[in-house]
Amino acid sequence: MHAHDATLQRLVLIRVNPGEDLLDALKRAVVERGVRNGAFISGAGSLLRYRFHVVSTAEMPPENVFVEGEGPYDILAVTGSVLDGRVHAHITFSDDKIAMGGHLEPGCTVLTFAMVTLAETGGVDMADWDHVARP
Repeated sequence: MHAHDATLQRLVLIRVNPGEDLLDALKRAVVERGVRNGAFISGAGSLLRYRFHVVSTAEMPPENVFVEGEGPYDILAVTGSVLDGRVHAHITFSDDKIAMGGHLEPGCTVLTFAMVTLAETGGVDMADWDHVARP
């Protein structure tokens, strides 16, 4: 474990339009706004289609299972980080019966809109934060 203090440089508010791929839009916003490091702190809206992955084994490195389907679903949260310009985002969404989510993959199509808030941070190099630590 390691913890670092970071400075909040700005908030980037991202609105994604109907029919757009959510992950692609987040990546474009990061590039257009020149964000190197940050945290996705909120997300709301709706999805027409979803695609995500979750870990499926306990061995290191774990294997992944990919899940996809069609909605409609409400977006409950978009979380994750921007690590040296790379988007590592997770999504949670639901209908009237279940909630699902995992690592955001291409193929999450926005239904009505999506609103995502990205907090850009400074003072910490997060380039390798999503790599598996070796004992």
